[in-house]
Amino acid sequence: MLDFRVATFLCVCQTMNFTQAAKNLNITQPAVSQHIRFLEEAYQVRLFHYENKRLSLTAAGCILYKRLTALKNDEQALLAELRSRVTEIEEISLGVTMTVGEYAIIEPLSVMLRRHPERNVKLRFGNTTQLLQMLAEGTIQMALVEGYYPKEQYGHRHYSTEDFIGVCAASHMFAHGEPRTFSDLLGERLLVREEGSGTRNILERNLSLRGMKIEHFIHFIEVGNMHTIIGLLCRDCGISFLYKTAVEQELARHVLREIPLCDFSMQHDFDFIWEKGSIYTEQYQAFSEELAACACAASCGSAGNGGESALL
Repeated sequence: MLDFRVATFLCVCQTMNFTQAAKNLNITQPAVSQHIRFLEEAYQVRLFHYENKRLSLTAAGCILYKRLTALKNDEQALLAELRSRVTEIEEISLGVTMTVGEYAIIEPLSVMLRRHPERNVKLRFGNTTQLLQMLAEGTIQMALVEGYYPKEQYGHRHYSTEDFIGVCAASHMFAHGEPRTFSDLLGERLLVREEGSGTRNILERNLSLRGMKIEHFIHFIEVGNMHTIIGLLCRDCGISFLYKTAVEQELARHVLREIPLCDFSMQHDFDFIWEKGSIYTEQYQAFSEELAACACAASCGSAGNGGESALL
C-alpha cells in the first residue's frame, strides 16, 4: 500500500491549500507540513512554491504528482486483479460521457459481456472534465471520452470517429429562412450541454474560430442531460449541435433533421484514455481494442464468440 504521506501529498496537489488538505484528511495542518517535508527530504527536491499567497507545484512536484497518481490508480487496479484471482471474476471500472454511454457503447458492451460472462464492468457516467478528475482520484481505471483532453498526459487509443452536426425538428421553421452559416442561427434558441461537457466544448471551440460565443445566441437553454435535449428538439423547442450517433433513430424516422451549413462540417474522435505510465497499459489497450472490435461486430450484426483478452 502507498505510504500515508503520499496520500497527503496528493490531497495537497488537488486542493493547493494545506489547511483544506488537513481538513479533508482529518489531520492537523502541522502534520500536513511534516508529511510534505518528509517527502522533500526523501526525494531531495522542493515540491511546492509559495508566492504571493499562492501555492503551486515545482517542476519536480509535477513529475511526482503524475507518477504517484498513476501508482495510486494502479493500486486500485491491483486490488481488483488480486480479487479476481480468488473469485475468478474479472473486474474493470470504466468511465463514459453521457453521449458515449447512452448511444455509442451499449451494443458493443453487450457483445463483449456475452463473450465474457465472467467479467464485471463498473460503468461510471460524467462529463469529460468529471471523468478526468475520476481518473486522477483512482475512482475509475479507464475512460471513454468525446471531448478534448491533454493527450500528452494520458495513455490513449482511438475508439471511433463520429460526425458532429447541427440538428432541429423536421418541421422547424427558421425565423429568417433556411440558414447557410453559423451567424444565420443566432436568432434561434440553442439547446446546449453544461460546462465541462465534451459536446459543449467542441461547439464552443467551433464558435470561437468564428469570433462567436454561446451567449451570442438570443436564447439558449443549458441542459445536463442528452435525453432531455433530444426530447426538446423533437418538440421543436430549439436547435442543437451534437453527435449524429445520438440522434440516428430520430433522423431515420424524420422526427429531426440535420441543419446543413456551408461553413461547418466536422468529425471528432471518441478515445479510450488511462493514466500514462500505468503498469496495466497492456491490459487497458487489450480491453479498448476488444471493445472497438465488438463495435464493428455490433454494427455488422455479427455478435459471435470471440477470443479472450487479458484483463484485470
